[in-house]
Amino acid sequence: MDNDVSAGIVSTTVAGRLALAITLLAFGLGTTGVIDGVGASDAVTVAHYVGGVALFLVGLLALRDGAFGAGYAALGALWFTWAVSDPGSADAAGLLLLLFALVALTLTVAGGDTLGQLTHGLLFLAMVVLAVAAFADSSALAKVGGWVAVVSGAVAWYAATAALAHWPTALPGRAAGRGVTAAG
Repeated sequence: MDNDVSAGIVSTTVAGRLALAITLLAFGLGTTGVIDGVGASDAVTVAHYVGGVALFLVGLLALRDGAFGAGYAALGALWFTWAVSDPGSADAAGLLLLLFALVALTLTVAGGDTLGQLTHGLLFLAMVVLAVAAFADSSALAKVGGWVAVVSGAVAWYAATAALAHWPTALPGRAAGRGVTAAG
């Protein structure tokens, strides 16, 4: 792979993770209700433009660069749909959240680096909890799902920042066996 392509893959990955982080943090914090007067509906503009349009475009650029950008494009399309739609019922909202969860599950098992898998795994968990909360009409469960979305957004933010700042992205491993000691 030449340097231009690898630089493009890094930049689209970082941009995708930042867009996902901003969207998840806004959506998650709005859902928790931890900030007085801010609800999930206040995240609609962020979800529309950052989570929807920007993430979708990053996905297309990643596909152009030869990277696996379909995940960003799918998430962008879902965020855009969430932002512009009026689900009409709690069950319709729950269905959309389950679709989010399926995409996140696919991205989790598709592989990638540890922080990416953790981000998508937490996104999957958040969307499942939020879908159940919508079906059960449970505000307490919705708050739990919001907090999981916040943690997922924080992991995505860290992953993007770590790539740019050359911070560690993995915990140091343990020696491979009993009785093995590190030198020095």
